[in-house]
Amino acid sequence: MMILEPKVPSPLGEKIHNLRKLKKLSLDQLAELTDSSKSYIWELENKDAPNPSGDKIAKLAVVLEVTTEFLLVETTTTPDEQVVDEAFFRKYQTMPEDTKKKIRKILNTWDEE
Repeated sequence: MMILEPKVPSPLGEKIHNLRKLKKLSLDQLAELTDSSKSYIWELENKDAPNPSGDKIAKLAVVLEVTTEFLLVETTTTPDEQVVDEAFFRKYQTMPEDTKKKIRKILNTWDEE
């Protein structure tokens, strides 16, 4: 008689799943935001050895607001403040200049208080 072990997601899959739920995104929504299919996101979350491309990891990191390093490192299960800050800075760098000016204006206003 063969005993089947329950599937345990990979550390990457667990991180994607937890961050997706935290951001209240469905599989469909995350798939759309990362130019993926729903089944592909499901496989990343549930297969024990997913092998996504660097491009997919980068897109997931942007949407989930973490760094690619956080997604790939197996030792950390929740993003710390440094990971969140790095993800924000990377997002900031790709913003249009007028958006950056608005953010800098907001920060300067806070500094004046």
